[in-house]
Amino acid sequence: MIANLKNTLLVIAILAGCSLYAQNRNLDNYRQPDKNGVNVFEPVKDTLTTFENVKVRIGGSFALQFQAIDNENSGITPLREVGYNFNLATANLDLDVALYDGINLHLRTYLSSRHHPEPYVKGGYITIDKLDFVSKGFLSDIMKHATIKIGHMENNYGDAHFRRSDNAQTIYNPFVGNLIMDSFTTEVGAEVYYHTDNGFFGMLGFSNGKLNQKVTKVDGSTGGAALLAKLGFDKQLNADLRFRLTGSLYNTGYAQNVYLYSADRAGSRYYDIMQDAATDRDDFRSGRFNPGFGNKITAIMINPFVKYGGLEFFGTVELTSGRNSSEVDRRKTQQYAGELIYRFGSTENFYIGGRYNLVDAELASGEDAKIDRIQAGAGWFLTKNILVKAEYVNQNYTDFPVGSLYDDAKFNGAVVEAVISF
Repeated sequence: MIANLKNTLLVIAILAGCSLYAQNRNLDNYRQPDKNGVNVFEPVKDTLTTFENVKVRIGGSFALQFQAIDNENSGITPLREVGYNFNLATANLDLDVALYDGINLHLRTYLSSRHHPEPYVKGGYITIDKLDFVSKGFLSDIMKHATIKIGHMENNYGDAHFRRSDNAQTIYNPFVGNLIMDSFTTEVGAEVYYHTDNGFFGMLGFSNGKLNQKVTKVDGSTGGAALLAKLGFDKQLNADLRFRLTGSLYNTGYAQNVYLYSADRAGSRYYDIMQDAATDRDDFRSGRFNPGFGNKITAIMINPFVKYGGLEFFGTVELTSGRNSSEVDRRKTQQYAGELIYRFGSTENFYIGGRYNLVDAELASGEDAKIDRIQAGAGWFLTKNILVKAEYVNQNYTDFPVGSLYDDAKFNGAVVEAVISF
């Protein structure tokens, strides 16, 4: 761990020296990591360029919470006792590099997370907005609308992942916790985007469907592939009204394992809740739900987003089905979420809001179980880089197997989170 920290600090020092040559930290076609990145989804495609030479942008995030949550269940399977205190502080290191005119690199490292106290790389990718490295103006009529993204990266399935907390980068999330069924995965693949001038866009991508990369064969195969697709419309209709609607698909005909709802290695924001008292193992995804589809899944997510003045609505309708290798029939799971946020102040630096989240799942054991959650939150951007937010959460588990950890279970309480992102 000490060696990893020394190496990380050395890299930071070297790159910090490089960055002194470029005081302008903005990059082309880039989502800002501060308040300016709120309600940004795919970075806006812009044909204008500011590239002169290779430029390195060093950024990062830091987040710390005070948690006051209680949990309970039927008592047949006792829960670990929890109290009120601070959680482990989390931190990210981001390197964004303008490599060439129209080519950017992004690399994110988790310096500290709930699952790993030591640094490790989340993933990285390049985006290509021009093909001038082939020859000047090559396919420029196509590339003024197209973007190519390649790497071991966060898959663009749905829009909810643009508003979720990614370890210490929580400034985009108006709440503290992510959705109950948190669709997020990092896989090796490529995505191609095409944007029209009237607000319509589409994406088609493929990945190898693996979180942990390896060449070992299972049942005679090194793995399958996942298909990703997205269609959408996003436009500022007038000075006050913005409307966005997208539909997304994630499908694996076969994969060695499906990680769509279990790939977040950073962990949940609700620490130590709903933990079995008989084990010391930390379920770092506590408070979330994984439907347990082993190697086949079809997932569809529809997301409407409307912002009128300071009032915004973001919704999620997610329909999934799949099975694991021991099951014959496919099971279905649905997730619904709606959040209403009101931003106010001279620069919308304050907000209040609420979210309702429901998961209805067919369990492998045969039960039709439900989880519902209410979140009420408020936040204050002290500066564009500093956010303080508070949340009250109430989550209930219904119709889970008698005697299981989630039998007649619930948790509720408050969390306060401070975020710095730059």
